[in-house]
Amino acid sequence: MRRTARGAVQMRPVRPGAEVSGHNASQGGEGPGFSRRLVYIARMPEFERPAEPPSNLARRLVPLAAVILLAAIGYYVFGRDGLSFEALVRHRAEIDAFVAGHRILAILTYIGVYFAVVALSLPGALFLTVSGGFLFGLLSGAAAAVTGATIGATIIFLVARTALGEPLLRRAGPRAAKLAKGFRDDAFSYLLFLRLVPAFPFFLVNLVPAIAGVRLVPFVTATALGVIPGSAAYAFAGTGLDSVIAVQKQAYDACLAAGRAGCHLAFDAMDILTPQLLGALVALGLLALVPIVVRRLRKPARA
Repeated sequence: MRRTARGAVQMRPVRPGAEVSGHNASQGGEGPGFSRRLVYIARMPEFERPAEPPSNLARRLVPLAAVILLAAIGYYVFGRDGLSFEALVRHRAEIDAFVAGHRILAILTYIGVYFAVVALSLPGALFLTVSGGFLFGLLSGAAAAVTGATIGATIIFLVARTALGEPLLRRAGPRAAKLAKGFRDDAFSYLLFLRLVPAFPFFLVNLVPAIAGVRLVPFVTATALGVIPGSAAYAFAGTGLDSVIAVQKQAYDACLAAGRAGCHLAFDAMDILTPQLLGALVALGLLALVPIVVRRLRKPARA
């Protein structure tokens, strides 16, 4: 018996003792030495992936829509002056009193603000890191910054992977799928490099692994380790922010006394990123790529 419809099975006569495997079953007519023996030859059905139900699509996109909405609100409320040097100086007395009286709660609040800024891709993460060193000292400030950055990055990574990563990977062409697989195979080293070198936007480094389908553990590990050097450097700079505030406050008061317009307290956290610090971070990033280079060099030798 032979049916040609997709997904059907074929039944053919087979010589006793002959081997049968898959689609290479014995063929031929009936003759001497043949017996009527029916063998199932399975044929995989060809079908297209069913369309995703609208309810599943909605469930995937709701978290992403919520993040976008909260980010828009955050930009409107805090985008300009909410997290700034002037705001820190203006409320310094209240902040110092709160930290002195409720240090643990202040650190937890700082971590909460930090991961919200990172998860919503709001401006001010760099200044927050400097402020952490100023408010809590080098060790506590750097640790709080690393914790907040890792939690915030993980949240947006999970949201983006659910809403964008899986659907995009299913629809990607073979070249894009190959690139994504290459990234996943060495995800830890690539992510560590991208985290260490401050040339890449933090939010973009959260999205690329999500789209590539990177697993959660290497993402979190590489993120936590990769932000430590930069966080420590900025927190260390924050320990000396008191002198910067004194100088800027003096210049600000003199500007107001002279009756000039446009007086403001000026501090750019990017000034801390000196060529020496940038070179050190790039060197650490290149070290993270050494395992990948070694594996690539060993492959031809093994072949």
